[in-house]
Amino acid sequence: MQWTQVYDPLGHWWLSTLVAALPIIVLFSLLAGLRVKPHWCAIAGAATAVAVAIIFFKMPPMLAALSFAYGVAFGVLKIAWIVLAAVYLYDISVETGQFEIMKESVAGITADRRLQVLLVAFCFGAFIEGAAGFGAPVAIAGAFMIGLGFKPFHAAALNLIANTAPVAWGAIGTPVHTLAAVTALPESDLNAMIGRILPFTALIVPFWLVKTMVSWRDTWEVFPAIAVVGGSFALTQFLWANYVDSNLVDIMGGVVSLVVTLAFLRVWKPKKIWRFDYDDKPATVAAATRKISDDVGGEWSAQQFDGIVQARSYTAAQVLKAWMPFAILSLFVLLWGLPKIKLAMNMATTPSFKVVFPNGKARPGPAGWDVPYLHNAISRSAPVVAKPTPEAARYDFNWLSATGTGCFFAAIVSGLLLGQGPLQLVKIFWRTLVRMRLAMVAISFMLGLGYVTRYSGLDAVLGLAFTRTGWMYPFFGTFLGWLGVALTGSDTSANALFGSLQRITSQQLGIDPVLMCAANSCGGVMGKMVDAQSITIATAATEQVGNEGIIFRFVAWHSVALCSIVGIIVMLYAYVFKYAVPHGLTFVK
Repeated sequence: MQWTQVYDPLGHWWLSTLVAALPIIVLFSLLAGLRVKPHWCAIAGAATAVAVAIIFFKMPPMLAALSFAYGVAFGVLKIAWIVLAAVYLYDISVETGQFEIMKESVAGITADRRLQVLLVAFCFGAFIEGAAGFGAPVAIAGAFMIGLGFKPFHAAALNLIANTAPVAWGAIGTPVHTLAAVTALPESDLNAMIGRILPFTALIVPFWLVKTMVSWRDTWEVFPAIAVVGGSFALTQFLWANYVDSNLVDIMGGVVSLVVTLAFLRVWKPKKIWRFDYDDKPATVAAATRKISDDVGGEWSAQQFDGIVQARSYTAAQVLKAWMPFAILSLFVLLWGLPKIKLAMNMATTPSFKVVFPNGKARPGPAGWDVPYLHNAISRSAPVVAKPTPEAARYDFNWLSATGTGCFFAAIVSGLLLGQGPLQLVKIFWRTLVRMRLAMVAISFMLGLGYVTRYSGLDAVLGLAFTRTGWMYPFFGTFLGWLGVALTGSDTSANALFGSLQRITSQQLGIDPVLMCAANSCGGVMGKMVDAQSITIATAATEQVGNEGIIFRFVAWHSVALCSIVGIIVMLYAYVFKYAVPHGLTFVK
């Protein structure tokens, strides 16, 4: 069965676009407007997508059903498994009492919530994004912040905002690799261009994070620390992307930013320690603490909090033991992301056959299985691609090399080292699984929805609407990437969906294709905080399933505003600083 996508089935582009948007309208209306539980929202959105694809776009029902099943299977192994394993590790740490020690050790570095969110959500989250990606930073850093004492809402919302600037290089640079493959443009040029756009947002996001929590006065009070966090990350991001490679941009940025900030905090401290008004104050030193503000939180002097920290001091060995699970997690995630290790595991556990990328190069190693009756059965056509191109559908059943498996092994090793027996670990895992079951259903159905929109061409119809903006295309083309991530939950998927369309459209409009293809990825990172998949992961990791609509409404304007800033930066490169768009670069070997 062969089928070619149709992009204007109703004869009027605006009407076809409106119909193509129905699944997204249903999904977000139920999620944000009617506050329906996320798994029911995902089911309703997926059902709408299948119905629209079959009724209006004439997609064969069997292909629609297979597309949905393919997306669900992808979601279970690639996304839901990561979240489940990350929360499992968190539950082990809580069960063994180590999180309480971690919380106090971080308070020993700084008790200020403004600085804690910079260290955990931005710096540590960037490292996890670079190593794992695909929702892992929101799950892991969100659970971490819960352990530090942040309310679930703050932990979820702040991590969604923080997980933006690093996303273009997530999972060892996977989005950049994919973008280069689908556009046939030099990866070094694309990587460098992304590295000339996103460092500006890396300077903005830390400030934005803190301002989201506190007043302007309280934000400017810690501006030196904000500048150190954003500046060190942005500089590392720029240098590594332009002069080294695309694999370790986030990992190095996160590590450098974390180390530099910790060193800075040894010589600089804010005048007052800012805390939320819901933060507990130790009864033993209650008389020594004085609440100053009741507006958005409480403030204490640094000297007053010294007494609190000393009253709850732990030995170095205790602190190291408490941090051990996350150190082990970081090690496993990093190892699981290394191409050589991943390839070796795949060679041992996954069936092998030859896969050829769009640029003509063969993919190394095994690549799973062709999805029966779906692989190469659907073709994209002009103007989305230059010539009819069959859509591959290969399920990479790389169960051992999956990031979630690395997280799971890290949890098991951590539990054993913390004195938990096999039976105890099984009981903890069962409790985690029961608590996460509906979130896993929601995540999987979200991916099912995304895959139906991809294989039916609904995503392309929505994307083509952005190409009608003329000289404003650099701005709105950035939002095309935003749309791709909002639909799929992945910058990698957004690049695969719209990378070729960006190149074709930009060449037709006389705009540099390297710039616009890079803009697709850069705009996409700001859509990460509003995609239903990320919001579901955030609520699941922070134990507030049911509040997805509240969180969506909170982060939506942040997402649009930050993407608009990226769009303005792209406009400047397109019309003012054309000479700054790289061509013919080569990575340092």
